Amino acid sequence: MNTKHRYITGFDGIRTIAVLGVIFYHLFPNTIKGGYLGVPVFFVISGYLIVDLLRQEWESNQKIHLKAFYFRRIKRLYPALIGLLVLCASYITLFQRNLLNNLRGVVFSSLLYFNNYWQIDNKLSYFDRFHNPDPFTHLWSLSVEAQNYLVLPILLVLFYKLGRKKDRVAGIFLLGSLASAIWMAIQFKPGVDPTAVYDGTFSRSFSMWLGASLAIFWPSNHLRASISKKAEKTLNRAGWLALLAIILSFFTLSAQSNFLYYGGMYIVSLFAAILVAVTAHPGADFNRYLSNPIFNYIGKRSYGIYLYQFPIMIFYESAVKNINHRLWLHTLIEIALILVMSELSYRLIEVPCRRYDYSQLPVRFKQWVKLPAYAWKKMVCVPLAIVFAVALFGIFTAPANQKNDAQKAFEVDIAKNKKAADATKNTDGATEVMHATNEIADKYHLTDTQLLKAQQMNITMIGDSVMLGTVEEMKEVFPNVVLDADIGRQLYSAKKTINELKKKKLLADTIVIGLGTNGVYTEEDFQNMMKAIGSKRKVYLINVYVPTQRWQGDVNRFLESMAKKYKNITLIDWYDEAKAHEDWFEEDETHLKDNGQVGYVAFIAQNVLK
Repeated sequence: MNTKHRYITGFDGIRTIAVLGVIFYHLFPNTIKGGYLGVPVFFVISGYLIVDLLRQEWESNQKIHLKAFYFRRIKRLYPALIGLLVLCASYITLFQRNLLNNLRGVVFSSLLYFNNYWQIDNKLSYFDRFHNPDPFTHLWSLSVEAQNYLVLPILLVLFYKLGRKKDRVAGIFLLGSLASAIWMAIQFKPGVDPTAVYDGTFSRSFSMWLGASLAIFWPSNHLRASISKKAEKTLNRAGWLALLAIILSFFTLSAQSNFLYYGGMYIVSLFAAILVAVTAHPGADFNRYLSNPIFNYIGKRSYGIYLYQFPIMIFYESAVKNINHRLWLHTLIEIALILVMSELSYRLIEVPCRRYDYSQLPVRFKQWVKLPAYAWKKMVCVPLAIVFAVALFGIFTAPANQKNDAQKAFEVDIAKNKKAADATKNTDGATEVMHATNEIADKYHLTDTQLLKAQQMNITMIGDSVMLGTVEEMKEVFPNVVLDADIGRQLYSAKKTINELKKKKLLADTIVIGLGTNGVYTEEDFQNMMKAIGSKRKVYLINVYVPTQRWQGDVNRFLESMAKKYKNITLIDWYDEAKAHEDWFEEDETHLKDNGQVGYVAFIAQNVLK
């Protein structure tokens, strides 16, 4: 029996497809809406490889050296992660101190591989990119992977020592993956931020457990290169089907889709397992199809690419005032920076640390100490020491759950506005109609006739924090308004909000929707919202002005298309109005100053009252 571990170059091709999906999801969230599914593809490969390697070790020695396995994993994963955390902590300390809050918690939870639960515990939404511009958001997946690296080998050793047969071990891992997928479906609540389900270990482990089951059922060193032509064709067709299904999911399966959590992600993981199985088989052609210089290059650097892609996007886009101006140029710059940083990480950190003989560390350190002060091996340590010192200073002085004056003021305003918005829902009978006054009409550039109409109108408004900030002004113009807005709100929660308002008889015949600041729309969520509203109500859609976020154009184009599709929708072009009034906006270029709140309400009122 050949027990030598075979390096399957096609896996680098699968890694390339997976990491490109993740990057393009973050760069083009409305086009590559399912690119995040590259992560479960990674998980399937990881589950397969570690169990396949350990299984071969057991076959050779009737023993698995867990300590050696964990040390290899640490050598492979830790150096690049430490490099990322040190560089990012230094950058934040020097140049982006608004991200210092909770830096210590991020670093230690990442190093100890419980960052996914740290994010959940701190209520950090994976899906709110506007209010949560966190360069470390993506590290949740490393924690899920590492926690499974800890558990899967121990279970494998236990099963082997208990004398479990191959089919039974594969079946146990498969049942575990099914249990994980079922748990995801149980935990998911439509209309609620799914971060806890998306980041949770047990609800996301099914991909790795599928890979583990495949490694027992489909051992790479037992697969024969000489198979029949019919079997070869069947494998290749299965591989193409799986690959096309994965790529199709990258373009179609939104992270807010209910189907995703009710089995959709599990199905994608099954296709990933099929692709891994076909690529691993020496009798199929897929290993050759997925092996080429570009895929080999990107695949070998996929870990570093994954690590650096999100911090570079966050840091770069924070430094650019209007990312939507020359978006393609900014995108190319970000991709170039990601490739440069991942290449440096690969050559200077990952490969040297993976090959280094750590048993020689004490001897090498003594030799280094004896070197002259001007030796290059000592001189190069000076800038490294400075970077480490800056990082450590930032990490250990970073405030935990503390907010600066601007954040505190924003939260006070939000709380006050939430209270005012909630008060609009407490309607005991008819609201007394205000008399039109020249003062209010002049303030909002309305005629007396328009203002009188507004003050007699029953209207419901649903929005995010931009609309929430205008509640007092809205009440001046529309005293009968029911305003339901919240910080971080996105379209996926609109259906639930509308149904709650309908149940309380607070959904008027005229509805204004102001969502899109915090993320992209999906057609499924939009259709669900419109179905809940019904075709007899008049709907006004406010498009978005959020120049610091790359989804601005996608959201506005989508809203324009929906306004053409539905007869009861009118588009309010807030973007066109806002770009002519930069003085209306706070530093984030999206939320409104006092004069901007007046301008926003005036513009909405003028459009509704036409």
